[in-house]
Amino acid sequence: MTERMTEPRAELLALLDDYIHPLLGCGLGAANAVVDVTIDGDTAQIALRLAIPAQRIAPELAADVSALVQGAMGLKARVDVVCEIQTAALASNLAPLKNVKNIIAVASGKGGVGKSTVSANLALALVAEGARVGLLDADIYGPSQPQMMGATAKPESPDGKTMHPVMAHGVQTMSIGYLIDPAQAMIWRGPMVSQALTQLINETRWDDLDYLIIDLPPGTGDIQLTLSQKIPVSGAVIVTTPQDIALLDARKALAMFNKVSVPVLGVVENMSTHVCSNCGAEEAIFGSGGGQRMADEAGIALLGSLPLDLSIRLNADSGHPTVAAEPDGVLARRYRDIALRAAARLAFGVAESFPTLEITDD
Repeated sequence: MTERMTEPRAELLALLDDYIHPLLGCGLGAANAVVDVTIDGDTAQIALRLAIPAQRIAPELAADVSALVQGAMGLKARVDVVCEIQTAALASNLAPLKNVKNIIAVASGKGGVGKSTVSANLALALVAEGARVGLLDADIYGPSQPQMMGATAKPESPDGKTMHPVMAHGVQTMSIGYLIDPAQAMIWRGPMVSQALTQLINETRWDDLDYLIIDLPPGTGDIQLTLSQKIPVSGAVIVTTPQDIALLDARKALAMFNKVSVPVLGVVENMSTHVCSNCGAEEAIFGSGGGQRMADEAGIALLGSLPLDLSIRLNADSGHPTVAAEPDGVLARRYRDIALRAAARLAFGVAESFPTLEITDD
């Protein structure tokens, strides 16, 4: 793109920058997606590179851009789209985790809002879009991901010091649940829990991950602070339900991430409505609009809403989360949309607005 810009080419570049895909959230120019543009007679050759996994939307994007150029400029358009996931900029000075490009923490501030189910399905959604993904269960007291992901194997250790992650549905997973008896109670104080979390992250041999999803326990205590101070978290997703009592704790989680310089990628409103399996009536039994209000107040994105659906619970309990159990279903599509919005925010939506406050041990 070094040759002198001609007027038609300038018009075409402006057209591309004005085009905003609903899952990207910004123009193709602002997303640094335009690699090359050439015009030869009545044909435009456009090369696009997306910094997110977009296996599903790449053909749609190419078709949309082609139609846009044809309609606006009367040119035939040949559009090539490739995906090349990048490492997002970090707000902290922490060194990147070996073999991990991006770390996304999923938090709620409050238990019982479906955060672990969302975490598992987001990991699976990113895999479905073409990314290499890991899932870390950071709940030391009550690990649930082994059950949700249907994984029971013990991690293998090649040297007695590090562990290979346990593969489940194409996701590299790790949990304290793999290392203890399921009936064993973890009666540990905060420092021991923090040390266990650090070891799980650093002593797992993650294999060339684009994203590591960390399923945080509820609250804003030792584990959350350890994560933000010692682990290079790229961004966070907050899960809430619509009712006010859940939003109170979700706002605390948001405040915590702001204080420790972790950008919040957006909010997921879980259990937004319930659809009766008998009559099909839809009802907002937990209230409505809470996730959107929180997002608006905080100036962040509502990544998406998910219904209270029996199949989501049944799939998670059986070890086959919805995106794996029903990959072509409506619910899987919602999870995949949420995952892409989060990835897009991480790639080119929040780096310029990192908070500057940092927590130290002094």
